[in-house]
Amino acid sequence: MSMFERISRREELDLFIAWLAISFAFAIIKIAPYGIMGPLRQVTVMTALVVFGIALLTVGIGFILHEMAHKFTAIRYGYWAEFRKDDTMLLIAVVVASLVGFVFAAPGATVIYTNPYEGGGLTREQNGKISAAGPVTNLLLCIPFAALLFFAGGLSSLNGNILAQIGLAGIQINAMIAAFNMIPFGILDGRKVWSWNIPAFVLLIAASFGLLLASFAYL
Repeated sequence: MSMFERISRREELDLFIAWLAISFAFAIIKIAPYGIMGPLRQVTVMTALVVFGIALLTVGIGFILHEMAHKFTAIRYGYWAEFRKDDTMLLIAVVVASLVGFVFAAPGATVIYTNPYEGGGLTREQNGKISAAGPVTNLLLCIPFAALLFFAGGLSSLNGNILAQIGLAGIQINAMIAAFNMIPFGILDGRKVWSWNIPAFVLLIAASFGLLLASFAYL
């Protein structure tokens, strides 16, 4: 069975809807970094469309590969897994981005299906590694985006250089997805990584938030 055959029609639809919603939320914070109650950037319709297009590209890569990393790591351990969107969380993501300029990047979750008749289910190590796979993927994705930014002329070339803008946006979005998911709370990846391996948790959360703060210093 090929990789694409392991993605069901329902999963494709859920990923598509979540991708659009999260892309829209990230586009909002580029135009209104402090929310609609704060100062708004003066942008034309064309500029807004470009911002949304960049968000679609970079979120499409970062978000979808994050979820696929969870899915295929679970499959490697012999489990079935599929992404399921959460409509409430998608709405919250857009509203929070609009009000305070922050993306609540929890549009759903990759659900792992275990067979209770074939053993005791996920071990703490398996669950931790499956959870870590998503943020690790986002951190690794920052490398090609950083290379794109560098070869496009660096931070000094952002004005009018769409390749440099894509590079910076790719770093920012992947760092935000990684950092948010590494928060050790609720169903987020960080809690499961913490339960499995504290040094791995410390390394991942430090790298994620460090990169996030560094990248958004240039927002």
